[in-house]
Amino acid sequence: MNVPANLRYTKDHEWLRIEGEFAFIGITDFAQGELGDIVFLEIETEGETLDKEEVFGTVEAVKTVSDLFMPVTGEILEVNPALADSPDLINKDPYGEGWMIKIRVSDSAELESLLSAEQYQELL
Repeated sequence: MNVPANLRYTKDHEWLRIEGEFAFIGITDFAQGELGDIVFLEIETEGETLDKEEVFGTVEAVKTVSDLFMPVTGEILEVNPALADSPDLINKDPYGEGWMIKIRVSDSAELESLLSAEQYQELL
């Protein structure tokens, strides 16, 4: 299973990649594998500021529908436009082209509460 060392993780299987004052968020390789073939992504929170652990959207797979949780408090600046036509990018490339949202982090201190790759692997 792929768990990149440069990312931070949540117990709910979201990942977060910091790029300056921004962060990109998606679901982990483990999560997409458990969900199976992803057929639809619903994120209607663009432009909103959500608190840590609030639901920012849902992902629908052949097997189930799952909520997506904010790893940290932040303003949702962008939803990955490629996923509208190709939600399967989440299955194919969960840490790259399959990113879900770009946010502006509100409280960088919250980043300390996220899991390292090593801690996330222990959780699995």
